[in-house]
Amino acid sequence: MEQGKVRRRLTSAFLRSLFIQSTWNFWRMQNLGFVFAMIPSIRFLGGNRGEKIRMLSRHLESFNTNPYMSGPIIGSVMRLEEDLYRDGNCAEADHLKTALMAPYAAMGDSLFWGSLKPFAGIVGVLLALKGYLVSGLILLLIYNPLHLRIRLKGFLEGYRRGKDGVDFIRDMNLPRLSGLIRWMSVVVLGLLAWVASGLSFFPVLEHPEIVKRGVMLVIVLICLWMIQRGVSVLNILYGVSALILVMGML
Repeated sequence: MEQGKVRRRLTSAFLRSLFIQSTWNFWRMQNLGFVFAMIPSIRFLGGNRGEKIRMLSRHLESFNTNPYMSGPIIGSVMRLEEDLYRDGNCAEADHLKTALMAPYAAMGDSLFWGSLKPFAGIVGVLLALKGYLVSGLILLLIYNPLHLRIRLKGFLEGYRRGKDGVDFIRDMNLPRLSGLIRWMSVVVLGLLAWVASGLSFFPVLEHPEIVKRGVMLVIVLICLWMIQRGVSVLNILYGVSALILVMGML
């Protein structure tokens, strides 16, 4: 019976955490979404109405991180709140939330906005150019599983381990994963350029096929050089797309 209550509480909190961005505000950013996710835990802790209001008010302080990385933080804070509430000292939970939100934001933004989203977009465009109607679905299948795993598994590990839940994110080595996805993006970008060249490059001038492929190789090498110099993959994608459009009009 007790396990069933815990399962329902965790399910409710996790589902609420998926909406953390829906109440984003310029004043304190994701604080309302964080409070919304914490409500099942606050209800479990009991106490009178005044105590519940004070606990919720504590979490109305400014909070902002990558939304996909919020699950591990919410899970850890929930566990600390429930463990420390009886002692009347929840300051450790507040400190943990403050300490994690900035580094998790940096890792999440780099992985999801700077690496995974451009990669999924390039694959989707490549499949669309080849005429596959499921290209949009493939894009979603590439993008969604990773962030859903981090959200769910991170939330559960955070709740199970408390402040040691950070070990789950550390073991995933997200910066390394971001770099790997960036290199994969360059490879797929090269394929995209090759496919686009076969569709629209040089419709008037009849260049030999080897010249076309040589141009594509040069573009890929330039992209690799730009990534090594710290240029965003998304900016490279925009540049290559513009180049393809210009070459297609020749």
